[in-house]
Parts: sequence; C-alpha cells; structure tokens
Amino acid sequence: MEVIIDASWSLEERDRELDRLAARENFPVAARLLPARHRAGLRAVYGFARLVDDIGDEAPPEQRSKLLDLVDDDLDRVFAGRTPNLPQLRRLAPVAHAHRIPEDPFRDLIRANRQDQVVHRYETFGDLLAYCALSAAPVGRVVLHLFRAHRPGLVAASDDVCTALQLIEHCQDAGEDYRDGRIYLPGEDLRRFGCAEDDLARPVTPTRLRGVLALEAGRARELLDRGAAPLMAGLTGWARIAVAGYVAGGRATLSALERGGYDVLAHRLRPQRAGLLAGWARGLGRGRR
Repeated sequence: MEVIIDASWSLEERDRELDRLAARENFPVAARLLPARHRAGLRAVYGFARLVDDIGDEAPPEQRSKLLDLVDDDLDRVFAGRTPNLPQLRRLAPVAHAHRIPEDPFRDLIRANRQDQVVHRYETFGDLLAYCALSAAPVGRVVLHLFRAHRPGLVAASDDVCTALQLIEHCQDAGEDYRDGRIYLPGEDLRRFGCAEDDLARPVTPTRLRGVLALEAGRARELLDRGAAPLMAGLTGWARIAVAGYVAGGRATLSALERGGYDVLAHRLRPQRAGLLAGWARGLGRGRR
C-alpha cells in the first residue's frame, strides 16, 4: 500500500511521497500554486484519504475491516484531544483542530470504504449518488473548512462538484475497477445499452460500453456545471483559486474522455496539462465578470 509508508520516514520524505501520488490525480495544479500553509493542510487531508483508500483497495481483504477499525479508533483520539497512533492521523489532528473541521466527513470516508468491501455493484444512478455522498462529497466539505469558507450556501454546490469529479474517475477507471471486482457504472444503464459485465474486460472498449461512459460523463458534466457556478461566485482568495483548479481538472478530464472516444480500456485517458492550465485560467476569469 503506497501511503501506508514506513513510520521512520521523515516529514519531508512523507511529503514527497504524497506529492508524487497527488501528481497522478486529475487536478494537481491548484495545490502547487497555493501558499505553504494551505498545501500543508491539503497534504494532511490527502494523506488521510489515501490511507483509507489504500486500506480499502489494497490491504489483504481479510485485514481491511480491522485496519479501518484502527483508523476509526485513531479518529476517536483526534477528536478527544489525545495523540493518535498512525502518522497520517498525527498529521491530521492539528489541522482538524485549527480549522474546526468536524469528524463526520472523515467518518464518511471510512464508511465509503467499508461499503466497498460488501457492495460491488450499483443498480441505479441514484444508488451511485448515495455512495458518492460518502466517498466524494466529504472531501469538498473538508476543503471548505480548510479555507474557512464552509457556509451553508456553498455546501450543496461543493457536493455537486465533488460528486462530478468522482463520477469522472469512475469513467476513467472502469476497467481497473472491474479487475478489482467492482463496477461503478449503473447496472440499469449497462443493460439499456446492451452491455455485459465482461465488456469491461475487453482490450478495446466496445461501442455499446462507450455509450454508457458517454452517458455517465454527461451526467458528471451537468453536476459540475451546476455546482461550479455558485461555488466560484461564493469563494474568494486562495479558496477560489484552488477550487478553480479542481473544476478545471474535471473539465479537462471530460475533454480527454471525449477526445479519446471513451475508449478507457485501451488507453489511459488523462487531462493534458496545457488544457488544464488554460481551463483554470478561464474559470478564474469567468468568476470575475
């Protein structure tokens, strides 16, 4: 597991590893533009999320529940003002306290990974949205707290943006998810397009499966558009700059999927850096009008 790294590593080594992993994401640009104090908070949150995801995805299946219990126990320590055991939680604790981040978003991320251990298929898009409410929306809520921008009027917009980004990743990683025993494309949509599950194991994405991916990407685009406008309008300063980067990453990835004909099984369809930067700049410009 990549983020469950040697406890003997120095803080600098741990940061380099987190930065290396974050660089693989769809929207790494915004974090590199931010002041050190904001990067430190985002690293702490990202380290926690990677820890939980790596446990849920890569630990031996028979150990996952117990390892997630350890993270839950350490969260108890964080919010009781005691010293946690895990280095990722020790890093998170001062950030959570300084920014008054509640524990619910962190608990939800753990719940999402527990759900991944027992739920491997989603029948409807509504079912998938309910999962994203645990696996994606909490991240945005934490980010709003980090930038002291957590206001009721922005939470729903943030949820939409984060859900959209999660759906985009499900499209990108459909083949990898299938190899891991999970399908995040709604079953009813697969049947509507005449897809069988083993279409996800093919070396080239069949046309019928590309139709499903285009449908899900279109839904993600609608959510991204719906959430981005009020979110960008309501944010200022570094929060606005960071969120513009995340939104630009989502839009650039949607463009990459479309440009690649949704052939996610034959190619790794990832955003181009130039397109991401241009979209980030455009997003900031629109928000100022």
